[in-house]
Amino acid sequence: MAIKPLEDRIVVKPVEQESKTSSGLYLPETAKERPMQGDVVAIGPGKLLENGKRAQPTVGKGDRVVFGKYAGTEVEIKGVKHLILRETELLGVIEG
Repeated sequence: MAIKPLEDRIVVKPVEQESKTSSGLYLPETAKERPMQGDVVAIGPGKLLENGKRAQPTVGKGDRVVFGKYAGTEVEIKGVKHLILRETELLGVIEG
């Protein structure tokens, strides 16, 4: 099953945080926070503007992005959790 996002929506695969702290302690599942970074898996064609043209998405497939803790809608694709969010919910792109 593949997913093709509509309009200005983006499919992101969240990057899980380490379950071990820098001091060597292991965190239980209940202590982990929801990931706030992820890799772009698919992008929609862009938002439809009033003049009938589409706005070009500012991110591309493979980009690592930062988003808000409660942004997007969680979906499961092939047994893997993904987020579908609007481009406006992204906070930035991690470069380098």
